[in-house]
Amino acid sequence: MAAPKLLLVEDDPALAELLEYRFQSEGYNVRTTADGDEALMFADEDVPDLVILDWMIEGTSGIEVCRRLRRDKATAHVPIIMLTAREAEDDRVRGLETGADDYLTKPFSPRELLARVSAVLRRVRPALAGEMLEVGDLKLDPVAHRVERRGQQLAVGPTEYRLLKFFMESPGRVFSRGQLLDGVWGTGSEIEERTVDVHIRRLRKAITVGNSADPIRTVRSAGYALEAL
Repeated sequence: MAAPKLLLVEDDPALAELLEYRFQSEGYNVRTTADGDEALMFADEDVPDLVILDWMIEGTSGIEVCRRLRRDKATAHVPIIMLTAREAEDDRVRGLETGADDYLTKPFSPRELLARVSAVLRRVRPALAGEMLEVGDLKLDPVAHRVERRGQQLAVGPTEYRLLKFFMESPGRVFSRGQLLDGVWGTGSEIEERTVDVHIRRLRKAITVGNSADPIRTVRSAGYALEAL
């Protein structure tokens, strides 16, 4: 199982060295930079599983790095934890509204950050650790990139696979077409919303086994949800 990839963006050399050591000791693959522009380049070269992002860094600011990562469809749903010495409530709100998944104010315990990272990965991307996703009789193995239903392996296209994985990470939740576009294709995508309907139809066909019921529920005027059957 591949180690989770962390992009650590921190301009305090001592803190960066400490955090890099702690996360590597816990089995993470860590890439470190103190520069916002280099952080964006690293994220473009090799999409991380999570970004730890200081607000005050060299080059492009942390808040702008967060904003750009959210706009890029390749990194739109990479979890981001922001680190900052800013304690004002408005700053915390701004960071979260920009797209951060969590927020930690300096000084903090590296142990607490480790716990936060683990919690965010479990909550936002539960398949990162290679955990099998199961919803009803559907199973998705993110390591083998395989989907099964009723013990039968299914032929699922790449876009339909991402769509199914997105659904299976939040079973029962209703997603609008816009939310599905953002989650599967990335924010800022120019794909039209009706394209979602096309891929939903393809996914439904791909996961049908014999006379099995359709687990994808259409919610009129709201969107779609995946139900456990």
